[in-house]
Amino acid sequence: MELGRTSIFAAPTSQSTDGLKDRVLAAKSGGAPAFAEILSSRSSGVKISAHAQSRLSSRDITVTPDMMNSLSKAVDKAQEKGGRDTLVMLNNLAFIVNVPNRTVVTAMDGESLKDNVFTNIDSAVIAG
Repeated sequence: MELGRTSIFAAPTSQSTDGLKDRVLAAKSGGAPAFAEILSSRSSGVKISAHAQSRLSSRDITVTPDMMNSLSKAVDKAQEKGGRDTLVMLNNLAFIVNVPNRTVVTAMDGESLKDNVFTNIDSAVIAG
């Protein structure tokens, strides 16, 4: 007597794929962006943490899209050199950025920079 076996490696039925095969084929044929492109586009920007956002607000600092672009480029440079927690100087502003997460953790303006000591950073980028 042989027991019925179900292989965990069995190919899924067409009912359970919900068009997955079609989406994969479309991506391969250029009909949709590849996974690497999607991942790259999602990870290329820089996020601002809640703490950094409150610092920006309390210090009346406005971050423009051009500044975010410059921050992203600075983070790219720090990442290329192996930086993990980076001080980015940009337009008389200082941003501490966690490079692996691409997240600004705090921000300071010129007035707040005076007589300040930065600790727990491993790199600095002078962006502008």
